Amino acid sequence: MSGSFPAGGFGAGGLGGGFGGPEGMWQAFDQLRSTFEKKVGTRMGRGDVRAAVLALLAEKPMHGYQIIREIEERSGGSWKPSAGSVYPTLQLLADEGIITAEESNGRKTYALTEAGREEAADAGPAPWEGSAGTGAGAGDSAAFGALPKAGFELAQAAAQVRRTGTPEQVEAAVTVLDEARRRLYAILAQD
Repeated sequence: MSGSFPAGGFGAGGLGGGFGGPEGMWQAFDQLRSTFEKKVGTRMGRGDVRAAVLALLAEKPMHGYQIIREIEERSGGSWKPSAGSVYPTLQLLADEGIITAEESNGRKTYALTEAGREEAADAGPAPWEGSAGTGAGAGDSAAFGALPKAGFELAQAAAQVRRTGTPEQVEAAVTVLDEARRRLYAILAQD
């Protein structure tokens, strides 16, 4: 995203300054929102889908869309695998004898076999848990997953103010966003 936004930041030099007025600021927020929408999608590899499915089925039997929702929830919204990646993984696991599928009320519910329980036990932490780093800059993977979600929600709120707010509310929102930007950079400046 480098170079996506003017160096003046949100609100520098008055209402939406640096963006050509308030309209430019809202265009930047729309761009920010769409960037987060794109990044809050499938971000893991094929092996991660398999590991995630095994981790969830180790807890209890589930159907496919339940697995997708659980992965999204447990990753803090940063990873939502598509049905096109989950269902082929489920079929592969069934073909390998790792899971079984039982149909009830038009839905297939998947459960681990004995071999599946062994593989799940040997798999290590679930992909959304990540591995705790120890070096500088290492952080909690849940926090990294929460950041795009928080940014997206902030952009949604700003877009709502743009659509329905009075000129005074829009100006107040710009002040809040400018302060938020300064505070975020202050976090990075801390050592």
